Amino acid sequence: MHHMKAGSNLKIGNVNIVLDNHANENTYIDGDVELELLEIVKSGTNLEAFVRSDNRWPILYHLSPARHNLLRSFDFDKNESVLEIGAGCGAFTGVLCDKFKNVTAVELSKLRSEILAYRNKDRTNLEVIVGNFNDLSFEKKFDAITLIGVLEYAGKFTQSSNPFKDFLVKIRDMLNHKGKLIIAIENRYGLKYWAGFKEDHQGKYFTGLEGYNANDGVRTFSKRELETLLSDAGFDDLAFYYPLPDYKLPEKIVSENYSWFQDELDVSFANYDMSRVKLFDETKVFQNITSENMLDIFANSFLVFAAKR
Repeated sequence: MHHMKAGSNLKIGNVNIVLDNHANENTYIDGDVELELLEIVKSGTNLEAFVRSDNRWPILYHLSPARHNLLRSFDFDKNESVLEIGAGCGAFTGVLCDKFKNVTAVELSKLRSEILAYRNKDRTNLEVIVGNFNDLSFEKKFDAITLIGVLEYAGKFTQSSNPFKDFLVKIRDMLNHKGKLIIAIENRYGLKYWAGFKEDHQGKYFTGLEGYNANDGVRTFSKRELETLLSDAGFDDLAFYYPLPDYKLPEKIVSENYSWFQDELDVSFANYDMSRVKLFDETKVFQNITSENMLDIFANSFLVFAAKR
């Protein structure tokens, strides 16, 4: 389907896995837990039941059906194609296969790609490519591209003086006319970070609020920073949504116009995998923030749809 310097290929069920020459077998490995995940999905275990019985964070993060809530309620054109960048162990691949005609999933790690393929082995509309997105070239353009928990790492795997913008420009070039970019990312001013949660990627308190160090390579953005970044990279028609409590295990997806929503707001922030301090009752503060229409400043995560300009 795509022009690539194919290394070798692998087939799991109906799913083709293309191994690019550049693929590093073990980039971004969660250690033994990923070997365990592979055994779980190979054995055909019912993942929903399994997640109920085993609530370790890597298990929830990779396998929880709640992750699908992020995109489940959106309608896409069933004739369209989507490129999923940084597909990981396939947390979203299944829901994309339901909503799009063709799904191309790109993942750096061969092990994660295998987990993803076993989970989706009956799908006939999925192709998996193992390699660094920046090294790949595709013959066709896509109607949609997803960056779910991916944009924040652009500084690590895009070599340039302005990696985040250059990464987005490259993505824009791979979209069809009026193609859509779908981003999910933490908000660096998310309320949880003020409330005593460590920064998600660095595991330190307040580093996002204080502005990160230049050499960190991994960073998230405020709403205004994201708007500017996307505009500079050639996107417009931005639509922001606020997944609550965050994009990782969202219970609700709130649109810009959320005034109807206050009455139902009971958001307890989950602390998945790190110790924290508790500086205030974040649910109360959150209710006050939303009643003042400031969710766009303090939401823990953003889900953004942007169109190629």
